[in-house]
Amino acid sequence: MIRKAELGRPVHTEVIAEPTPVGLICLAIGCAALVPIAFGHGLTPAGLRTAAMFCLLFGAGGQFVAGIGNLVNRNLYGGTLFTAFAFNWVLNWWVLDGMSRGVMPYPGTVFAVDVCFLVIFLVFTYGFGFYSKLLLAFLADIDLLYLARIGKHLGGGAWLDLVVATCTVALAGISLWIAFALLINPTAGRRIFAFPGPAFAARPRPGFDSSLRIAICRALYAHWQQRAFAPMPLGELELAVAAAAAGRGLEPDLSYLGELGAVLRTEAGVRLTAQGLDFFEQVVLGKSAFA
Repeated sequence: MIRKAELGRPVHTEVIAEPTPVGLICLAIGCAALVPIAFGHGLTPAGLRTAAMFCLLFGAGGQFVAGIGNLVNRNLYGGTLFTAFAFNWVLNWWVLDGMSRGVMPYPGTVFAVDVCFLVIFLVFTYGFGFYSKLLLAFLADIDLLYLARIGKHLGGGAWLDLVVATCTVALAGISLWIAFALLINPTAGRRIFAFPGPAFAARPRPGFDSSLRIAICRALYAHWQQRAFAPMPLGELELAVAAAAAGRGLEPDLSYLGELGAVLRTEAGVRLTAQGLDFFEQVVLGKSAFA
């Protein structure tokens, strides 16, 4: 028996409101708190503790909320990135709080984790390129930041501090731009904040050709409009759908539609059932409710 499709509901329905702007805005605030330190200012106990608190509340807290929200909405990419990044901001809080009390983290461990994060973000950069060039730039900025941090671990010059600071500022700016695009563009109904399309094209998945099945239903529907439930001779149906069939037989699709309950086959020919009429009008003609 044919069941009514829920045309008013999308295939994927978000459980909660889009959490990504929250994470991006909090990320920008966390980066802003690190900017003075990145440029060599605020390296006092009070300055370090102040930045540490922003890292904990906005950096870690905001990323965690966005990550869990994306996972609830079945957004695997966003949920994974935000959630993993949230724990990194907890580490930032711990490092800065410890530095304010004169306790420095062990550099070997920090170096190993930075290398691991770089590998993770490089893969994410490639993946996000299939969504947007702006997201690709967002991840590329993070990649460059971690490359500079690793370079410092390996004895690079003081110029790498400027690279880290510049990447931190850029990360805050790109985060705000993406957040504003997600918030303002739908509200305004136009692209106030540019959000370019994908940088890479994914390989298209094999599609399903429903043209013959729809052509059969369309021909039977036209016959019903003229002759009501009088069967349409099979030969007449074959002529009506010859262009869509392109040499293919009708038996597989007629058998499927028969099992579905959409058509009834008799010795005199083929006709749509009442359920088949509703199915065709709803799915093909876009009728939102059954008559």
